[in-house]
Amino acid sequence: MSGDIVEKYKERIYEELYGEKDEKVVKEKKFSTQEYKDFRKEFLPKHLNFYEKACNLAETAMKLKPSEKDEAEIKEYLSICHLEVTPGGVIALSYLAPLLLILFGSLISYALFQRMFFVFYFLLVGALIGFLLRKTPQFLANNWRLKASNQMVQSIFYVVTYMRHTSNLENALAFATEHLSPPLSLDLKKVLWDVESSTYDSLKNSLDAYLETWRKWNVEFIEAFHLIESSLYEPSEDRRLSLVEKALDVMLTETYEKMLHFTHELKSPITALHMLGVILPILGLVILPMVTSFLTNDTTTPGIIVVYLALMYNITLPIVVYIFGRIILTKRPTGYGDTDISNEFPELKKFKNVIVKLGDKEIKINPIFIAVSVGLILFAIGIWPFAYKFFTPDSVLLAEKPIYGIFKLYGYVENLNHTKLLGPYGLGATLLSVLATAGLGLGAGIYYKLRSKNVIEIRDKTKQLENEFASGLFQLGNRIGDGIPTEIAFQNVSEIMVDTKSGEFFRLVANNISNLGMSVKDAIFNPKNGALVYFPSNLIKSSMKVLIESSRKGPQICSRTVLTVAEYIKEIHRVNERLKDLMAEIVSSMKQQISFMAPVISGVVIGITSMLVTILTILRQKISTLNTSTAVADSGMGLLSMFGDSVPAYFFQLIVGFYVVEIVFVLTVMVNGIENGSDKLSENYLKGINLVKSTTIYCIITFILIMLFNIITSSVLSNLKFS
Repeated sequence: MSGDIVEKYKERIYEELYGEKDEKVVKEKKFSTQEYKDFRKEFLPKHLNFYEKACNLAETAMKLKPSEKDEAEIKEYLSICHLEVTPGGVIALSYLAPLLLILFGSLISYALFQRMFFVFYFLLVGALIGFLLRKTPQFLANNWRLKASNQMVQSIFYVVTYMRHTSNLENALAFATEHLSPPLSLDLKKVLWDVESSTYDSLKNSLDAYLETWRKWNVEFIEAFHLIESSLYEPSEDRRLSLVEKALDVMLTETYEKMLHFTHELKSPITALHMLGVILPILGLVILPMVTSFLTNDTTTPGIIVVYLALMYNITLPIVVYIFGRIILTKRPTGYGDTDISNEFPELKKFKNVIVKLGDKEIKINPIFIAVSVGLILFAIGIWPFAYKFFTPDSVLLAEKPIYGIFKLYGYVENLNHTKLLGPYGLGATLLSVLATAGLGLGAGIYYKLRSKNVIEIRDKTKQLENEFASGLFQLGNRIGDGIPTEIAFQNVSEIMVDTKSGEFFRLVANNISNLGMSVKDAIFNPKNGALVYFPSNLIKSSMKVLIESSRKGPQICSRTVLTVAEYIKEIHRVNERLKDLMAEIVSSMKQQISFMAPVISGVVIGITSMLVTILTILRQKISTLNTSTAVADSGMGLLSMFGDSVPAYFFQLIVGFYVVEIVFVLTVMVNGIENGSDKLSENYLKGINLVKSTTIYCIITFILIMLFNIITSSVLSNLKFS
């Protein structure tokens, strides 16, 4: 008899604490934290796994030991991003990788071009890469921090929401990890794992040790958790609830203040980035045709100049701008961002494909096939004027006649020494080169857009529901508080909020209850017919779980809990809108640079550049044909000797066009990072939109201006007489 009473109260305690009567079920739930290592392998980004392997491989080849200070610092950074690497491995990689790059890069480039410039270039690049690899743990830790800090408001929201009705920190953390995505979910899983594996003797010690890693960056996160911990020791229920609610308030208030300072400090570095990374490099191209004409000689051919420019504009500059941009983003404080819902709701992954419906069947096409097809076709057409040279005899190329006026498709000419062919200088070739840029930009843009478009639409629909959801929860909480059964309360709220997304959600729940005979829990969470299938949202999912769990404690507690959750959601939404308002000016300015300024300025510059190249080419041809008198010929050859073989506008366009695509890509990453934090889905969608739009604008403007400027120039110079 006494055993039955013990079991009865045991079941009651387990239900109060864990929401389950069965001790076995509870232990299975708790044991899931012991799978931390499997969880880590599954969710650790692939580039981090690659970095781990590279460091471990370098350590086996080269044994180096850093100083005590460096070792402690590197260990801290490696711990933040859960890397199983030693500081010695990091230092070994920072020496071994640059040495290999310098050795092979210098040998191969010197063998191809016989230029010491490339040896010095790889020495410089190797030194830079060595420095970056030494700092890589810091960069990775900062990037991890950026992603994790984007989820901190949500994490406190989940913990506070659970603690509001059940004062159990371990379950609250487990509840948060269930609804958060990596990397913060991984961090909190490790907090629980360290207790399970006896690394720490209590959850408080494990949590406090983890919170210390954030002291340099997010003191408000630590303060919020300390308030939550303090609530566990309060005998008064009112006092406990006030501390729990204060935790979220502290997090929201400090987030807004830190973001305010961040936006004020952001203007100068963004302006510098725009000038040094976009305006000056592109405007510098205006004088390059003249400069390169003076630089070319028997040894420094236009082809070598093209390689120099490509190294500078298409490799060095984009990397420098990207690194500078990432440094700016590491200073971004805690935010409230979104995640890729297809990672949290696997059934949505199919929407990352292009779905074609044929009757009852769905055909899924990977966007990579469409993007590569479009990109390769355009790129092949654009590169053909240059590739054609390798399949055609020189005599045929030199015998090419203008199609109309100066309109040559290839325009190959002999160099000043008549030893090799240079080009393509033809207007047709320059115009076709625009298609190569279109192939790169549109191919990448189409891929990113098609890959994210369907999922972003689902998320936007869900976000619309989230924005309205607080009002729906208020209505639901009031109905339950009035003594109306939860099943009927859903029906009542759906009728009040008709023609809204919230009303649609509550109607789905009510229909599942009344038509399919489901319980409230199944009506919401059923994997086939539950309302969450049509509205995949962690915020709504967590709110409904809190509703189900608090309903076990009676309608009044359930009502108060739901009303509090509604207030939390409303407050988070309010702060999030204020954060967006703070960043609106900077973000709109950067968006204007991406979508209009950069492509337009670049298009104008290429138009002017092609005009200058045409002028130099025609002058060169005019001067080289002077035979009327010895004096004129001598003066003509003297003038000719000042000008070398100019770099074709064809290559200028390719270099600048590719640079525009790269800089739009980099600036889009920055805009998304500033506005949304680490939101990969939004980043990919913005890449798709911006690359397609900016590339199209650049190509149209460049095509028109090249045509216009060359026609005007040729009509003037064709009548020029030398006498």
